[in-house]
Amino acid sequence: MKNCALARLRYFVRMSKVNKLLHTRYRVNDLERTLKFYRDVLGLQEIQRHKSPRGSELVFLKAPKGDEQIEICSFPAGGPVQVQADLTHLAFEVDSLEEFGRHLAKHGLKYSDGPTTTSTGTVFAFIDAPEGYEIELIQKGKGGY
Repeated sequence: MKNCALARLRYFVRMSKVNKLLHTRYRVNDLERTLKFYRDVLGLQEIQRHKSPRGSELVFLKAPKGDEQIEICSFPAGGPVQVQADLTHLAFEVDSLEEFGRHLAKHGLKYSDGPTTTSTGTVFAFIDAPEGYEIELIQKGKGGY
């Protein structure tokens, strides 16, 4: 009887934690403009698109080397989206911020903040997505992040 109770306890302890992050949702006003930015500028891949039962247009994206997804949502019935300054951001790893800066310039964009080098040699910078969400770009240093 004691072993059975212990087994049940282990099961509930295991089940009480989440396993992994699946996706993050960002609601936007202009779905196609936002998707163009995430695909053309950041290089994200569109992996799924559908309409939710309540009428939201949902598009799921992911980075080429990542498993987590970003859900871009358009729901005009919810009213206009107004992103507050410094509310949230997404962070992506890049091989070279210098190279990525040249890529941005080809799209008529530039960093909104940085590049800044940390004590570990990591370099980071920010750009603004079309709706005002911040995107952090991180070039990993020799000492890690």
